[in-house]
Amino acid sequence: MGFRLNRRIKILPGVRLNLSKSGISTSIGGKGATVNIGRGKTRVTTSLPGNGLSYVTVHRHADPAKPKAPSALRMFWYGLLSGLFGRR
Repeated sequence: MGFRLNRRIKILPGVRLNLSKSGISTSIGGKGATVNIGRGKTRVTTSLPGNGLSYVTVHRHADPAKPKAPSALRMFWYGLLSGLFGRR
């Protein structure tokens, strides 16, 4: 099990800047509901304060500048089929 290191800096009431080894994120909210916006995803946490019950949803950000790479399996089938049925 590895060590975790993070630092939270209060910017305004309800707004915090989170610094860690993996990057920087911003948390907005307080007890009961928090939105954390970080690199590549947004995490929304809602809870009932005082009893330990919480619900978390994660929304991943789409990166329009980065085209989706074809999978290795798709490339394998493309190569196989084009070799079998390609023009000769």
